[in-house]
Amino acid sequence: MKSLVLQCFILLLPIIMKAQDHIVTSLEWEANQTQEVKGNLEEGAPMEDLSWAWDGANACFPGTQSHKFTGNHVLYIIPLPSYSQMEVRVIPEDKNANFSLYAYQTGTGPNPPIVPNLPSCVRCEVDHKWDYKRRGKTQDHTRTVTDLLATKNPYQVVIGVVGAEGLDSGAYTLQIKMIKLK
Repeated sequence: MKSLVLQCFILLLPIIMKAQDHIVTSLEWEANQTQEVKGNLEEGAPMEDLSWAWDGANACFPGTQSHKFTGNHVLYIIPLPSYSQMEVRVIPEDKNANFSLYAYQTGTGPNPPIVPNLPSCVRCEVDHKWDYKRRGKTQDHTRTVTDLLATKNPYQVVIGVVGAEGLDSGAYTLQIKMIKLK
């Protein structure tokens, strides 16, 4: 019996490891321009462990909001040079699709930490569907993060486009606006 269980585990191991692998698409930086990238949640994979997000060293979103990040994650990485500011927006093709968006800043080393293996980050910004209306504000189907900033030191920004509540497919346009401050 132990042999059968071990054989089943060995057969399932590559599937589990493949489901945890996330391909990260590298994007180029263009000053004072808005770049657009077309994508689909089908290109990503679910992320079983989201505890990195509510870890105090990252503070991306609280565990109570985890259901908004349970679909497929599509990841991108882009440099954020010194004295630059970045705004990231995801525009789902289907206006009824529930997407979420996160972006975090990390150092410029050769192997940046990629979620779910994120021990810490400089800054993490998130946008998702609101649980309730906000006074004087409205929300549409787009999601935007705006407070990505580099002053003296450059960073790398990892962007996650995510389906909320298990959403695993849906076309979108990712817009990245980069402004050189100096």
